[in-house]
Amino acid sequence: MKITTDMPDDLYRRVKARAAREGRTVREVTEELYRSWLKEPASGVEPDQDRRGLERWLTEARALVERAGATGPTATELLEEGRRRLDDG
Repeated sequence: MKITTDMPDDLYRRVKARAAREGRTVREVTEELYRSWLKEPASGVEPDQDRRGLERWLTEARALVERAGATGPTATELLEEGRRRLDDG
């Protein structure tokens, strides 16, 4: 099926340039993006799935902080402290 779409000139030029650098056509890139988008869950992601993803991300972030030897409070700790202050009034 042939489609016509409008997009900002700058965006199209950037897409076309990158596709050319990768030896691909804009059509191939567009098809890949549509297929990828269709594989993603609809906007109604299950809360448990969201929570597991967040927990996994936080676990990986903590491991990175430990490996980097960072000191001081983490972003999570700062957020929790701010929330406590808001809750306490």
